[in-house]
Amino acid sequence: MASSLPVPRSCVPRPKPKDETGLIAGVDEAGRGCLVGAVIAAAVILDPDRPIDGLDDSKKLTPEQRGHLAALIRQSALAWAIGRAEPGEIDRLNILRASLLAMRRAVLALKIRPDIVYVDGKQVPDLPMAVKALVGGDGSMEQIAAASILAKVARDREMQLLDRLSPGYGIDGHKGYPTPSHRRALKRLGPSPWHRRSFRPVRES
Repeated sequence: MASSLPVPRSCVPRPKPKDETGLIAGVDEAGRGCLVGAVIAAAVILDPDRPIDGLDDSKKLTPEQRGHLAALIRQSALAWAIGRAEPGEIDRLNILRASLLAMRRAVLALKIRPDIVYVDGKQVPDLPMAVKALVGGDGSMEQIAAASILAKVARDREMQLLDRLSPGYGIDGHKGYPTPSHRRALKRLGPSPWHRRSFRPVRES
């Protein structure tokens, strides 16, 4: 039975970049600005013969739309993979390097090797194939939009798990971001095992 969930028509371009041929992977991450949990990246190679309507920057979509689209991406993509960098790695490397590490892990976990990788943002990971940065790519390139959706859905699910493992912080509500309620919980409870000790609000709690 077809889903009746309203999903907007895709507002990112379908054609691949005119100067590129071969398999294109899009990469994005979620959780970079959070105080708790891993930074999670996704890499996606879409199937041009199985287009997906509604792909867009994950931040512009509702949780229900993201969940619906994530299922379609996993079913329809030629390949997809998740990579992550744990809180300890974030503390040791810094969040930028850890984010790039998560992206690298996601790309290297793909079951098909892409010919070129497009990464949302200004920095790119070290990879054994061509890689380009694309600022605002999650809203302008469907491969990156798909990756942003998978990364966001995976991280939100992890926040639900951490909320159960460490009750009292309200993690499922603020998703790990430094909201006033999160900061108050840190002052009251101290950091959980999942908090990033190198981040100032955690370090000063």
